[in-house]
This record gives sequence, structure tokens and C-alpha cells, in this order.
Amino acid sequence: MNRIIQVLNFVGILVLAALCADQWRINSGLQRQVDDLNQTRIQQAAKIEDQEATIKGEQADLDEFRSRLDIAETMLRKAQAQIAADTAERKVLLGQRDQLIAERDQLKKALLQWTIAVAERDKALKDASDQIQKLAAARNDAILKFNDLATKYNAIVKQLDDVLAKKQSGS
Repeated sequence: MNRIIQVLNFVGILVLAALCADQWRINSGLQRQVDDLNQTRIQQAAKIEDQEATIKGEQADLDEFRSRLDIAETMLRKAQAQIAADTAERKVLLGQRDQLIAERDQLKKALLQWTIAVAERDKALKDASDQIQKLAAARNDAILKFNDLATKYNAIVKQLDDVLAKKQSGS
């Protein structure tokens, strides 16, 4: 009987070892699942924190956008008022421009008449200059002829003086 108890004890130990191994395998799987779920929980918590930070940032962006929109609307109203003022000023400036164009056209006509008068004056001055040059050339020719004549006269006077001096010295 002792043998049977030993065999039963041995079989009981084997069954217990198998049950322990199976329990260890089940516990290991469960522990891995717990670790995976814990890791997933940590990731989800980080993701939730990131999303909350994103929501806060987007809320701040939305608030900033609203303030910028208010500023843009204010600037739009100012720009529309400025456009109305600029349009009125433009009308005034167009009237002044038309007046200045009329004055410019009158000044162009006067300038054209003045240019024609200056051209006629310049032509008259050129003609007078040509005439002065001709008279100066004629004067210079007359002076040259006079100088030539004076030289000939002086030569004749000298010859006459020489002849008279010879006559007086020979007489």
C-alpha cells in the first residue's frame, strides 16, 4: 500500500506541478495583459493631456481670431470712411487737374509763340551777325588796302625825299 500512496503521491505532485505550470502560464498572460493595459492607459492619458492642451491652444487661437476679426471689422469701417473721404478729395483734385490742364494748354500756346519769336529773333541776329561779319571783312580789306596804299605812299615819299636830297646835294 505504501507503494500505491507513493505512486498516488507522485501523480498528485505531477498533477500539482502541471496545475502550477498552467496557473503560472495563465498568470503570466494576465500580467502581460495588465502591463499592456497599463501601457495603453498611460498612452491614452498622455493623448488626453495632449488633446486638452490642443483644445486650450485652439480655444486661445479662437479667442485671438475673434479679437482680430473685431479689429479687422473696425479697420474695414475706417477704410470705408477713408475711401469715401478719398473719393470726395479725388473729385476736387480732378477739377483742379482739369483747370491745370487748361492752364497748361494756354502755356503751351504761349511757349510755342515765344519759341517762334525767339527763332525769328535768332534768325535776325544771325542775319545781323552775317552782315557784321561781311562789313568787318570789308573793313579789314579797306584797312589792308589803306595800309598797302600808305606803305606805297611812304615809299614814294621816301623816294621823293631821296631824289630831293640828291638834288640838293648835287646842286
